[in-house]
Amino acid sequence: MHNALILEDHAETRQVLQDVLQEILPGLRLYEAASLRQAREALYCHKRIDLALVDIGLPDGNGIEFVRELIQQSPNCYVVICTIYDDDRHLFDALKAGANGYLVKEHSRQELTEMLRGILNGQPPLSPAIAQHILDSFHEPTPAVKIELTPREIEVLTLMAKGYNRKEIADLLKLTCNTVSWYIKQVYQKLDVHSRAEATLEALRMGLVE
Repeated sequence: MHNALILEDHAETRQVLQDVLQEILPGLRLYEAASLRQAREALYCHKRIDLALVDIGLPDGNGIEFVRELIQQSPNCYVVICTIYDDDRHLFDALKAGANGYLVKEHSRQELTEMLRGILNGQPPLSPAIAQHILDSFHEPTPAVKIELTPREIEVLTLMAKGYNRKEIADLLKLTCNTVSWYIKQVYQKLDVHSRAEATLEALRMGLVE
């Protein structure tokens, strides 16, 4: 990771997030934005963003809108929502937009550091309360939908859910990275998901990982 963007309208919170990122990812080039307008300007100027911490409630709009724009321009960007909202609507809207993690602004700096450090190990950062929301959603009755994944797609999905990156999956399955990327794209389309976090949730739902 080279370029990171922090989209947060409160200066104090922005500084905390900056300090955390500098601690876990030294050498990262950081850009800051206090509004959607500033974030869009940063995206226009710097083109590629590798990591973004995005607030939802902003002076000029909803941060989830920016997540969609960001993913469109930087498809491999790792996006973590940092917000005061802990309800299902904001959570699942963010995940559907492509967010990889979701943190609620109730944690200490140390807790934020530990949760964001999971990025380095392929673990989606989720606040405990948010993880509980996700688990609870599995218990809600939903219409049975049969999803047809090939054995190879199931292998790729399982390894993704366990935290392996594309190169590691390619090495384990003796495939090229391009082939693994193609399988991931197929999995995303069949499961109707848009991020590793959503795919991991589906793998849990399907009983592929514990």
